[in-house]
Formats: sequence, C-alpha cells, structure tokens
Amino acid sequence: MARNIIVETIDEIAIEDQNVEIVERKGIGHPDSVADGLSESVSRALCRMYLDRYDRILHHNTDETQVVGGQSAPKFGGGAILEPIYILLVGRATTEVNGERLPYRTTALKAAYEYMKKNFQHLDPDWDVTLDCRIGQGSVDLRGVYETRKRLSNDTSFGVSFAPLSETEKLTLETERFINGPLKKKLPEVGKDVKVMSCREGKTINLTVASAIVSPLVKDRDHYIGVIDDLREAVADHATKCTCRDVKVDVNTADNYNKDIFYLTVSGLSMENGDDGSVGRGNRVNGLITPFRPMSMEASAGKNPVTHVGKIYNLLSYQIACKIAEIGKGDILEARVRILAQIGKRIDMPQAASVQLIYAKGVKPSRYASEVRGVVDECLENIDRITTQILRNELNVF
Repeated sequence: MARNIIVETIDEIAIEDQNVEIVERKGIGHPDSVADGLSESVSRALCRMYLDRYDRILHHNTDETQVVGGQSAPKFGGGAILEPIYILLVGRATTEVNGERLPYRTTALKAAYEYMKKNFQHLDPDWDVTLDCRIGQGSVDLRGVYETRKRLSNDTSFGVSFAPLSETEKLTLETERFINGPLKKKLPEVGKDVKVMSCREGKTINLTVASAIVSPLVKDRDHYIGVIDDLREAVADHATKCTCRDVKVDVNTADNYNKDIFYLTVSGLSMENGDDGSVGRGNRVNGLITPFRPMSMEASAGKNPVTHVGKIYNLLSYQIACKIAEIGKGDILEARVRILAQIGKRIDMPQAASVQLIYAKGVKPSRYASEVRGVVDECLENIDRITTQILRNELNVF
C-alpha cells in the first residue's frame, strides 16, 4: 500500500527574510525542563526493565510529571533550602504480567533520583527533594492496542517540525549550551537554571539571559555583579562565533542592585523557591520554543518510544525536515513536516505525511519533489530506528 505523502510548494517569506523573529530555549535546570528530563529518564528506565524481563517494551506513558517548587533562603556565601521541592511522577505503565507484579515504582523512583544526582550537583536529592510516584495501571483498551506487536498507534495525534534552523535559532540553542557547558569551568557560580530568549529585529538580535546564581559560591554583592558582568561579556563574545549580526546581551534584567534584588539560589535552580514545572511546557524536540514556526503542543518526553506517535512523529518529523534541508541546501529555504496518525493504525502508514517547502528564487520545485517524497517514504519505512536511537540515548526530546 502506498503511503499518503503530500509534497507542496508554499509561497511565503522564509524566516530569515522576515523582519521579526522570537526564539526561546529553556536550559536543563529550568523547572519545565526538569519535568521533561525526569519523565524521559523514567520512561527509558521502564523500557530497560521490560526488555530485561520480557525482551520487549511494554505499555507505559510517564509524561505527566509535576514539579512543585520548594522554599529557600539564599544569601551571599551560603543559604539553605527550607522546604523540599515536591516532585510527582505520574503516568501509566504495565504493572503486572501473568500474575507477576513488577517493580515499576522502584524503577521509576531510582531513575528520577539518579537523574537529579547526575545533573544538579548543588542539589541534594536525599534532603532537598520529596519524590512521589503515582504511576498506575494503563487503560485496558490502550494496552490492547499496544500489545499487538504490530506497531499500531496508541493515539490519534500528529508530529510537527521544520528545518533548517535559522541563525537566531542556532544562536539561542548554542548560547544556553555554552552557558551550561564550557562556561561552567570559568564561572561555576552560574547555576543550571538558564533561560535564553532571543528577539531579532532586522539585523539586530537581542539576547535576554536569565541565569540562577549559586549563592554559596558568591561571597558578596560585588562578587555577584562581577559574575553577571563576566557572564554578559562571555555570552556576547560567544555570539560573534555564531552570527555576524549585531547582538545585544542582557542578563538577569529583574535584578535591582539599588534595592538589593539579586537572582540568588542555593542550588542554582529556581524550583527551590516556588517556581513550578510541568512536562511539555518547554522545548520541542529540536531544543527550542519557536512561536514563528510550526510547532506541536504535544509533550514528547515520557511517552513510550514504540507506539506513541506524540513522541515518535515529532522526532521523525525533525529528522525528515533536516534531511530534506540537507539535500536541498541553498535551494530549499525551509522544510515543514507534519505527520498525522490514527489510533489503531500502523505507525509506518500515517493518515497523512505533509511536506511544505519554501524554495529560493528561481528554483524549480520539480527538481526536488521526487527526492523529497523518497526521503519521507524511507524514514517511515524505517521508523523502528527512532525507537532504537531513543533506547541508545542518541536523541534528545527537549
């Protein structure tokens, strides 16, 4: 049966030629990213448990994690977390097989604990976090669809993505990665909770960085101001390696030094003091929030990697868009991909796979139409690769 692949040319202004562009990136320590990271770590741990016991991944979706902020009292040179952060692991899983009860809650709690221990060195998950697991048994109907081994979609949903990333999008992504990566050696005072918001107007990009500062590592007011100045300078310098456009950088704009208002945190995470987080409110699978581009509201983190198209199709759409952009480099300015599934139908045979292309001036669409269709067909034919890549930790979902 032939797949329903629709390739069309659209006559729109490419993002790089538009006058205004807004892009956001929530770093790994942002409460929404924390919720995403925990959900995904729990899902992958359950996958490993199921594979070890039954050589197959059983039904589960752990994409409803909630982070409820605690209370803290940061101060220069110290501080304390007064009330722990509350984290609720929520979702559905296969909890029993042939009368055998499975350690799904223990597996989930261990995965969440290890994720926090690995990624947030200034947070003590033993004392600073209350972990609660309320993952329960899934719907019988959905499990029936899932367990047919035929890779049938367990939802009527769609995936959306685009490529290539614009210069502003790349800058936004790389700025956060730089702050939470190489810059940590120079500025350990900068916490993991980093958010980057970019606004391009014409040829000027305004970067607004919000960065939690680790209070025990900052001795006084002057030290804090020095860290912010160094962070601003480092980000501005790094930006010159990503773009030739003029870049203006602002850091922690809510600070008011005259009123002794500083973005201080004990752990480098805003969730220690009232900032909450939920799965799916943060980055899409390309690592960005892009209001000027097509996006899905579907949360990818925590969904099972076998039949949940809310996860698989978003990842697949991004891979397809990137491949199309690569083969049409310079000729295809934008590739937009949307894939729709029906519950109970094979995930490699979507109801519709739509590709919209914006071509450079003078390029004939007929030159790429067949090749683009071939890319989509090949990726759907080999959709199992997405599951394998997830299990090998080769794909990010936020």
